[in-house]
Amino acid sequence: MTTVGIREFKANLSAHLRRVEAGERVTITDRGRAIATLEPVDAVARPEPPAWLKQLAAEGRVRLGSGGPVGQWPRIRLKGGVSASEVIIEDRR
Repeated sequence: MTTVGIREFKANLSAHLRRVEAGERVTITDRGRAIATLEPVDAVARPEPPAWLKQLAAEGRVRLGSGGPVGQWPRIRLKGGVSASEVIIEDRR
């Protein structure tokens, strides 16, 4: 793991991001105090749900999510080619 100060990190951002992409962890410091750690996306494991949440799922009271949202909502077009969001914005004025 590499430790680098904020100024150095900002000055050589692309180089540090290439190191992270190659699998290295980079810790960023501010005046010698660690404030953040960058690591490759693959290295970040999905956290295990807490025991109480697993229990609720086992009882059928909740369903555990399978990840983040997928896709986008389709745009709604109204008569005259105006979008629903434009109508809402105008209504709020």
